Amino acid sequence: MRAEQAVAAHAGLGEGPTWDPAGGRLIWVDILGSRVHTYEPATGRRTVRVTEQHVGAAKPRTDGGLVLNLRDGVGSWSPEGDFSWLHRNPVAGRRGNDAAVAPDGALWAGSMRYDEAPGGGHLIRVAPDGTTTEILTGVAVSNGTGWSPDGRLMYYVDSPTRRVDVFDVRGEQLGERREFARIQEGAGFPDGLTVDADGCVWVALWDGGALHRYTPSGTLDRVVPLPVRRPTSCAFGGPGLTDLYVTTARVGLAAAAPLEGSLLVLPDAGQGLPQPAYGER
Repeated sequence: MRAEQAVAAHAGLGEGPTWDPAGGRLIWVDILGSRVHTYEPATGRRTVRVTEQHVGAAKPRTDGGLVLNLRDGVGSWSPEGDFSWLHRNPVAGRRGNDAAVAPDGALWAGSMRYDEAPGGGHLIRVAPDGTTTEILTGVAVSNGTGWSPDGRLMYYVDSPTRRVDVFDVRGEQLGERREFARIQEGAGFPDGLTVDADGCVWVALWDGGALHRYTPSGTLDRVVPLPVRRPTSCAFGGPGLTDLYVTTARVGLAAAAPLEGSLLVLPDAGQGLPQPAYGER
């Protein structure tokens, strides 16, 4: 299994790959560049759209628009491109980071302080009608979030802990938090993640230059080296959801390698799960 360049880019902080089946495209962001990218593998077509704030994630909406995790909260682009806020709560020194859409169509959106101070971030749930609930507080760097194939478990990363944690899902709330997997010292920090059709959890390792795959029991069963030091997240895409896309970052690297900041792909890496759009029930 070897990573290839899908999109040549120089993103400072590429993040949040998401497959949009309705558009046959991959959506991803450059957080600090305030840009939302799309890529259509079938045609090679690409688009780039600038946001007015740093953007941690962009996810498809059921009507064809996008929901955005921004510096000051969660906003939305209509299919025509009009912007509106769903949840606005600006806090000095804080920005939105990774986000994911749950099986019930709600957006779970994380935040962090720019200085990564412990306890400066949180995780919120934004329902399809915009109702917002604070789920976790005291987070440092809210990152990867994903659900088991049956929707009964939620996996979550607060990167400095070096852990992937897991919760039982209890309706719109979570059960007790417990450790699912721990990244050993020197192997990097867990960042974004995705869950495949077998219930295995794939995790991108910032400063680790690799992806880890963990079985549903939390056992590390695969390490995939990458030609970059700072992979940030991963998601299955393509018509059969068999290609694994990986976003990468250049920020903070004195001498970036050629592929750092680009969108990578590992063809036929496994079998992904269909991801819901914001608003689905």
